[in-house]
Order: sequence, then structure tokens, then C-alpha cells
Amino acid sequence: MRRIFLILGIFALLTTGAAAQTASPEVTYKQGTVTIAQSFRRVRLQVEVADTPASRAQGLMHRRHLDESAGMLFIFEETSRGGFWMKNTLIPLSIAFIDEKWGIVDIKDMKVAPDPKDGPFTVYDSAKPYRYALEVNEGFFTRSGVKVGAKVTYVPRKP
Repeated sequence: MRRIFLILGIFALLTTGAAAQTASPEVTYKQGTVTIAQSFRRVRLQVEVADTPASRAQGLMHRRHLDESAGMLFIFEETSRGGFWMKNTLIPLSIAFIDEKWGIVDIKDMKVAPDPKDGPFTVYDSAKPYRYALEVNEGFFTRSGVKVGAKVTYVPRKP
């Protein structure tokens, strides 16, 4: 009898967890402007801000287009070394990892997975710890002359 209750309990937990994963709430993003300075060069982007666990998990998933002067700024509560992947991401991206002093410490190009839904997925890690990350269209940093060492400024849009 205990075994039946245990099996039913495990089944209930599994099905409840599956329902919670498929019924995700709508994620909203704050807006702002990022300016990247490298020597005499300045590049400005309009960004969506992923600063909650839900918005960071969603990121740029399921989008088919990203304007050339747009991006997504990920803001973390503390410095990290965690990686990014391209699950359900349909456009190739570049990512700049930014330290707590708003300096770019690494840049990576991220490719769309052969199967964006099920993978396999490459994990893109930063060479150094970071506190922020900026995703843009693949090749944007190269086209803009932005390299490791550039300084980033973020100004939130007023509500």
C-alpha cells in the first residue's frame, strides 16, 4: 500500500513540474541604452534588460530578428563564471562578458544549434568572471571595432 502511495506521489510531482515548465508566465523586460567606448569610437545600442531569473532564462529565445542597433543586457546579482547557450534561439549572436567595473573581459560568437529546441548545445563560457553580459547580432562587435578592454555605460530608460 505504501508503495502505491509513493508511486502516485512521484507521478503527481512529475506531472505538476511538467505543467509548470510548459505554462511559463509572460516575461517583460526593462529598456535602456548601452554605450560602448573603445579609444575614440563610441557605439550606442538600445537594449532590453534581463535582470530577473525569468527574464535571464528567456533571453532572446524564439526571436527571428534583432535590429542591428539593439541587444539584450543581462544583469546578475553577483560576479559569475556561468555559461550561456543557444536553446530555442533562432538567430546567431555575439556576447560580450562585462566585469563589475563595466569593462568587457571576453567576447564570443554564438552559433544557432542544429536543433534549437533539443540540441546539442554548445556552452559559451567567459575567459574571466563577469557581472553583466551583452548579446547582439553575431559579428556586431567585430563590425563596430569593439574589443576586450572596451568600457560599457548603461542608462536605464525612465518609466
